[in-house]
Amino acid sequence: MNTIRALKSWRKWTRVSHRFLPFADVATQELPLRRLFQLSLFQVSVGMCMALLIGTLNRVMIVELGVSAWLVAVMVALPLLFAPFRALVGFKSDIHRSVLGWRRVPYIWLGTLCQFSGLSIMPFALILLSGDSHWPAWVAHAATGLAILLVGIGLQTTQTAGLALATDIAPQSARPRVVAMMYAMLLVGMVASGIAFGFLLTEFSQIKLIKVVQGAAAVAVVLNVIALWKQEARNPERTARSISRPAFRENWDRFSSQPSTLRFLLALGLGTAAFSMQDVILEPYGGEVLGLSVSATTVLTALMAMGALAAFVLAARWLTRGMNAFRVSAVGVVVGLAAFSCVIFSEPFQEPLLFRIGAVLIGFGGGLFSVGTLTAAMNFEPTSSADPFGNSGLVLGAWGAVTATATGLSMACGGVIRDAVSTLALEGRIGSVLVTTGTGYSFVYHVEICLLLATLIVIGPMVRLAGRPRGPASSASKFGLAEFPG
Repeated sequence: MNTIRALKSWRKWTRVSHRFLPFADVATQELPLRRLFQLSLFQVSVGMCMALLIGTLNRVMIVELGVSAWLVAVMVALPLLFAPFRALVGFKSDIHRSVLGWRRVPYIWLGTLCQFSGLSIMPFALILLSGDSHWPAWVAHAATGLAILLVGIGLQTTQTAGLALATDIAPQSARPRVVAMMYAMLLVGMVASGIAFGFLLTEFSQIKLIKVVQGAAAVAVVLNVIALWKQEARNPERTARSISRPAFRENWDRFSSQPSTLRFLLALGLGTAAFSMQDVILEPYGGEVLGLSVSATTVLTALMAMGALAAFVLAARWLTRGMNAFRVSAVGVVVGLAAFSCVIFSEPFQEPLLFRIGAVLIGFGGGLFSVGTLTAAMNFEPTSSADPFGNSGLVLGAWGAVTATATGLSMACGGVIRDAVSTLALEGRIGSVLVTTGTGYSFVYHVEICLLLATLIVIGPMVRLAGRPRGPASSASKFGLAEFPG
């Protein structure tokens, strides 16, 4: 009886249009959905490690271990030192020499080993950091910084080569949707692991923390091994040592010489920085300025996610109708201007509803911007029609380098600017009218508005481009839920 009911339920699901099933439209005959989900597990492991570093360990080091917030911020920002090298990593995976015939697998595996190494030594570094030793404090700080740096290098190497592999195995028409699906799985990894870490550390102890970190190291390796299993076909002829390979500088010059390439990267950096600068101050703003409770500010993350999802739905409609990807990004920037204006005006009006509307619009505008830039980036043409290696690794590396660097630097600058301006304001150095707790926050939001205006100026000429440019392709290709970048 139960079997019959299950079969009836299955038949009902098969009649549901693929338009309403997440990621169903990304599968092709050559690339079934099962294989895509298997490959996307490397993004789940990346999301898990990011949640551990930025969320759990960040809080534990500041609150439970009593480490200065500025020192923790510096440690967490250490992986940014490697971010600019993502383009080089992607390029090296394009031209890798291998007797086994693999290009991407060695780099994904190298990144996995770095992830595992950093997470393996981190518990011992945290023991030193807790003061439970006779070693000098600088040794604990150096060990913790090294562990975080190794994890960061591993994450960025794995992600760059993994996305390039996803691009390699996907058909040309499905590449943007496949890679964007990977970013959606990154969000899944972050959310799921964040909930798991919170549950496991409900009753905090150093022993539990050590077990959680070591468990995360093992899970990361398992997920990445499963993700790689039988994904990249071996092709020794393509990776033979006898084949001459172009220099990085030569390929980069060809890539950057394409029309709109540098303008696109500049717009990507400015827009990413504009939407990311508020990440570390949005919830404190709600609590300190508007008096919202911890639970009320925690809901902001869900509100921003809802805004991003709504942005995808609208972007899907626009892009399937042939709207230029840069125009979608520009609309997202305009929405961002309204979003930060709502947040700013929520202070003088003391209106939490206006603040929440601003949070939703931040997610909505950021979602449109991400969808547009990702769609454009994934359709860059090869640097040369005669190039046997392709340049997907180089392009994805450049996109990742700009995004990661802009995000990290803007978040750090947001915190520093807020502290500096708040100190000046509360001491009355910039006028008696501005002696409020919200002045520092408001200044950051005004800076973000200026960055968004600069983004519009840079991206404007690309919005007017008609047809398919030599650089990023037009966005008239099919766009579905798989493109949601998370």
